[in-house]
Amino acid sequence: MLFSLWPVWLAVVVFAVSGLGTVLSSVRLVGLGDTLADRSGWGEAFFGAVFFGLVTSLSGIVMTAVTAADDAPRLAYSNAVGGIAVQTLAIVAADAAYRRVNLEHAAASEQNLLFGCLLIVLLSTALLGSFSPDVTVLGVHPISPVLVALYLGGLRLIRTRGQPMWRAVTTRDTRLDRPDEQDAFASRSTASLVGEFTLIAAVVVIGGWAVARAAESLVTATGLSAGFVGGVLMGLVNAIPETVTAVTAVRRGALTLAIAAIIGGNSLDTLNLVVGDVAYRTGSLFHSATPDQLFLTTAALLMTAVLLGGLLLRQRGGWWRMGFDGVLLAVIYAGAVVTLLF
Repeated sequence: MLFSLWPVWLAVVVFAVSGLGTVLSSVRLVGLGDTLADRSGWGEAFFGAVFFGLVTSLSGIVMTAVTAADDAPRLAYSNAVGGIAVQTLAIVAADAAYRRVNLEHAAASEQNLLFGCLLIVLLSTALLGSFSPDVTVLGVHPISPVLVALYLGGLRLIRTRGQPMWRAVTTRDTRLDRPDEQDAFASRSTASLVGEFTLIAAVVVIGGWAVARAAESLVTATGLSAGFVGGVLMGLVNAIPETVTAVTAVRRGALTLAIAAIIGGNSLDTLNLVVGDVAYRTGSLFHSATPDQLFLTTAALLMTAVLLGGLLLRQRGGWWRMGFDGVLLAVIYAGAVVTLLF
């Protein structure tokens, strides 16, 4: 039963239960991550982008690996890039939760800008891989190690960057990244916090496996396209950790962490394509992409560029109190969903 295709009703139930479990896990992760960011001295932006990004991306990594290994490469590819698109939309939800001023204005951080640039580089490289010659070495496309090298190199540059040549202007609405004066976990050791953080990550992994199996069953039973199921349905579940994390972080006042969890998680999610390429033994995952998957990748790239524009412009209010970027992100994603569905 665990490894065979499931009936539609069971697949729907698994989607719902996995989503709920992810929501509860993500709320807890915010408190733990905020404290660990302060204790490590790495700051909310870098800790959120790397460690938060890793934990919130685990479900997506498992989804991509399982579907690719089960010879469903288009579903795997769609999940990876579709998750990035819908997770970028989580900025809109976080912005709505912070009504004082536009979130992108209050959470000014050069690290978040650099992670956005890194994400654009990774997505563009993935597109180049899909249009490059269809060759593999030991079953892996050469662009996969290039993506890993670019990600690790980007982390090193961001982590070891020198004194910036410019700084974001501090206004009365800017929330700087400072350690919390009242730490809810002050009485607990760092080791116990790391242990709980790891345990929650394991729960997220199990949820990702269950969603992947449910998605394969839905594609087979309903006839829905792999682009829609992987890019939209799986993408929505994949984006729950980032969305809940961002909204919860905003309510805690950890604004830099909210944006870092989304942008950093998206950068790491690009490496899902590498995981899928390794797991897919029939050929190159990048060359299994159809126009639907390439369309999704381009949409994610466009949404990232819009978000970077919002972080640079730093509108206090803007359109419908969300800023131009929030409105455009919603419009772009809605258009992508409609295009994939019809």
